[in-house]
Amino acid sequence: MTRFGPDVTLNDPAFIHETALVYGKVTIGEGASLWPYVVIRSEMHEVVIGKRTNIQDFVMIHVGNATPTVIGDNCSITHHATVHGAEIGDNCLIGINATLMDGAKIGANSIVAGHSIVTEGTEFPPNSIIAGSPAKLVKTRDNRVANAMNARFYYENALAYAAGDHRVTERESFRKTMEDELKALS
Repeated sequence: MTRFGPDVTLNDPAFIHETALVYGKVTIGEGASLWPYVVIRSEMHEVVIGKRTNIQDFVMIHVGNATPTVIGDNCSITHHATVHGAEIGDNCLIGINATLMDGAKIGANSIVAGHSIVTEGTEFPPNSIIAGSPAKLVKTRDNRVANAMNARFYYENALAYAAGDHRVTERESFRKTMEDELKALS
């Protein structure tokens, strides 16, 4: 992990793929994972990735002109998403190819639908389901359990990848862990 600069703080992440590129002042939380071809840049301000948050393949994270990027715990930032100077609360899922722009704020337990564009300075409260271009609130629902379970699945998968196991199997320990996690969250 020494390939990152001196301002990158790794707080015991679960997995960082060798193709992930991380530059500037970036903090990656405990149990977090960075998947293939993730790019995180922070020439000014900072980027903070929360505990057990997964940043999936081809995600681009950058800071805004006047805003840092802060992503909470137990989040899933899915394939090809762009997060640019935005703030994302805990237990959120950002859909495939969604874009969040400078100053956007997504409340905890929310979902941003794939291909949505959250424009500059737009704020959504906790428990939002957000969709469209420009993104709008389409429904309110507490997505905490479902989103945290998705993040937990990626956490377990990241631990497996770090150990060289690249297949999700019917491991009894994995199934039991997921069942226990669901009970704890409910």
